Amino acid sequence: MNQERFFQIIYSPYTSEKAATGAEKRREYAFKVAPDAKKPEIKGAIEFLFNTKVESVTVVTVKQKIKAFRGRVGRKKGWKKAYVTLCADQKLDFSVIQ
Repeated sequence: MNQERFFQIIYSPYTSEKAATGAEKRREYAFKVAPDAKKPEIKGAIEFLFNTKVESVTVVTVKQKIKAFRGRVGRKKGWKKAYVTLCADQKLDFSVIQ
């Protein structure tokens, strides 16, 4: 796979309370990813960017939300989130991206 594609797949790490507890207890990290990214592509991108071994990838599509403000209806964008579980004795350090 093309190395440029790896940089286009992973947008950013996703931080939330659920993601923080997953990282502490299960070596599971959350990322915002491209809407057209597939599981093998996400796995390859994480292994390439962070030099780690990935055990599994779970993908969740966050749906659009409808919001109203002063009678006007709008939509928040939907996006795709990936939960990446690392193999034993592996950790991610977000400050060392190649």
